[in-house]
Amino acid sequence: MEFEQVIKVGSERLGVIIGRLGQQKKFIEDTFGVKLIVDSKESTVKVVSSSDNSDPITAVNYIEAIARGFSPERAMDIAKEGYVMSEINLRDYAGTRNALIRIRARLIGTKGSARKRIEALTDTRISIYGDHVAVIGKSDDVRAAVDAILELINGVKHGTVFSRLESIRRARKKDRLQLWESEEE
Repeated sequence: MEFEQVIKVGSERLGVIIGRLGQQKKFIEDTFGVKLIVDSKESTVKVVSSSDNSDPITAVNYIEAIARGFSPERAMDIAKEGYVMSEINLRDYAGTRNALIRIRARLIGTKGSARKRIEALTDTRISIYGDHVAVIGKSDDVRAAVDAILELINGVKHGTVFSRLESIRRARKKDRLQLWESEEE
């Protein structure tokens, strides 16, 4: 199976994909069985694979996660079975540069507290980078995190958003407990 896909990456994130002395690039190639061709002038990464033993789609998702601001370690979650990434373009919600700055500040919170709280309540990873927010996790968890982020973007109070997430988390925990108990019978 021949696979080839070009990914546009911000020039400041190319170094993260390549890594010190090319170690990150080699890790990606070895882990996913692909060949990476980096074009620093065009700021792109081409993922190429011709082997049936490769996983080029996951390699593409991993590179896109790094391009969206995740560290290589946090981006590796995208390789887990059942994990997805969702993106929100903040420019779609901000009419001015000041509005964009205000939205980013609401999403990050004091010393990252809002972002960390959403991550903890939804079991996701969140990156707020440039004009984008990216979320990695299981699809139901990502949906809950994205909904919370959109509520914060639209001006809902932090406490209200966190309370809703806590309710969802309790309900899911209760459902899992009931499912586990019914399996024992």
